[in-house]
Formats: sequence, structure tokens, C-alpha cells
Amino acid sequence: MRLQFVRQHCGFPFSNNVLTSVAEGAPRVVPLTCHGHSRPVTHLSFSPIVNDEEYYLISACKDGNPMLRDGVTGDWIGTFIGHKGAVWQARLSNDASLAITASADFSAKVWDTFTGECLQTLAHEHIVRAASFSPTASHVTTGGFEKKLRLYDISRPNEPIEIAPGSHQGAIKSIIWTDPNTVVSAADDKALRWWDLRSGNLIEKFDVGDAIGSCELSASDSIIGATAGKSVYFFNARSRELVKEVKTAQGVSSVSLHAKTRRFVAGGSGDTWVRMYDFDEERELEVYKGHHGPIWSVSFSPDGNLYATGSEDGTIKLWKYGSNPYGLWR
Repeated sequence: MRLQFVRQHCGFPFSNNVLTSVAEGAPRVVPLTCHGHSRPVTHLSFSPIVNDEEYYLISACKDGNPMLRDGVTGDWIGTFIGHKGAVWQARLSNDASLAITASADFSAKVWDTFTGECLQTLAHEHIVRAASFSPTASHVTTGGFEKKLRLYDISRPNEPIEIAPGSHQGAIKSIIWTDPNTVVSAADDKALRWWDLRSGNLIEKFDVGDAIGSCELSASDSIIGATAGKSVYFFNARSRELVKEVKTAQGVSSVSLHAKTRRFVAGGSGDTWVRMYDFDEERELEVYKGHHGPIWSVSFSPDGNLYATGSEDGTIKLWKYGSNPYGLWR
């Protein structure tokens, strides 16, 4: 059993934490509520599907204690203990055997997800806001308030390479790998940048008109979703082409696309609601109420059957997507 802890079940919320929908005839959705964190949840990330049907969810939180959960049920598996500051981002390797966390304690840590042991501590000189694995988990990238994009070979963690020093003019908030040699960095200087890690050269830069809230790769690995102000941006991960910009009526902190059904879910920075949108028609379909604080992270599961939301209220909620029975929704 991962982290060698006893599993605990998440619970369905009481009746006051249920769906309010603006779409006539939309089904009633009751989310699973995952407790355990004591401060705002800053980031959520699913692993790909492993062992044919399993996948996992990792959460970052300002309480400094990232948590690993069963992705289908939300059952708590274990907590990674060792950071001395808020954890801003957490991600899993593609086989879910490793985790990486980015913290305000000026470090990023690599963890064994079976034992919970910290395998490496990557020291920085300021707050680390972003960290991610390469597709094979042989390398990691980090970024944060130093405004530096670093590349680490896990076998030689004391010899990081700084990519294009001086290129970022704001804190790096997210880093994602689109292939073994290319990463995208999203920073507070209102820009997304594509980098060739072999040469260290900038491939592409896209300026947005506001501070970036999030930047994530969709579960299908083909679309990048980013938020800035009241806009949501979707890019082709391979060609770097802007597929679509969707303007919303409120500030958007995070977004996740369900490519198959062409819908996306978004969390707001100015209210406590989760909103579902039609990708093609660019219109709001449904509004889900249940959180008691702004929603900082949303993510569809790798099979697309549910999505997770993480909030300022310190809770994680899992929402079933679709009409068929799934997991604990029977």
C-alpha cells in the first residue's frame, strides 16, 4: 500500500453542498468531499492511468503537507512530511512512483510515493512555485520567485542547468512538458514561453493581457489550457498554435478541458462556484456550488469520468462527469 498508511474514505457532503445548475434538465451532482488539509489547497494534479485502471491524485496546500489520494474514490493514501513552508505545486511522475513538490521553504522535493521518503531536496534561493517531471521522470524542471527556469538531471541533482538566464521578468508559476525536449513556462510577466531544452533557446512566446492564473496540459496531452484575468486560452501543445480564447464574465483562476465532449470546467478567483462551459459555443452551461472559498485548481481525471477542484476553504471535491455510474457514484 502506498505510503503504508491506512486508507480513509472521503464523504458525500450534506444537502447544502449540492449542485445548482443554470441548464434546464441538468442532472443533480453531489460531489465527494476530501478533507485533511488545514489551509487553502493551491494545486491538484492527477497521474496518468497506471495498472490498467488505477490513477492517483496529489494535492498541494499552504499547510505544507502535500497529500496522495486514490484518484477514483478520493481515499487518502498518505501525506508527505518534510516541507517547512506552504506547498504551491505538486505533480506525479507518469508511472505515479515519484512525486515532486514546490514550496515556499525555498526548495523542491522529490518523493517516493510508496514509502513517503524524501529522495532529494533541491535547494533554491527563493520561493519555488512550479515543478514538473519529464515524461520519463529522468529530469525535473523548477521555477519560482527567482524568475529562473532550472533543469535538473535526477541522477546529478547538484548540477542544475539554468535555461536562458534573464528571460523571465516575473515569478514562474507553472511548468509543463509537452515532449521530452520541450517545456512551457508560464510567468507573472503575463507570458507563456516554449523552450527547447537541448539548445536552451526560446521557441515561441505568447503574451496575454493579464497575470496568469494557471497553465496545465489536458488529460489528452494535446491541449494546453491557461487562464489570465477573465480569459481562458487553449493552445495546441505540439504546434503551439492558439486554438481559442474564451472570454468569461468573471475572473478565472484555473481551467481543465474534456477534449472528447468539448467542454471545459473553470474555477473562479472571485467567487466559490465551479462553472462548466461549452468549448465550441463558448457559453456557460452549468454552475456548481459547494465550496466556501475561491477555487484555485481544477483538473479532469485521465479517464475523463470525474474532475477535481481544490479551494481556499481547504477541501478537495471530486465531481462525477457524465450520466453513467462511476466509482462511489452508484
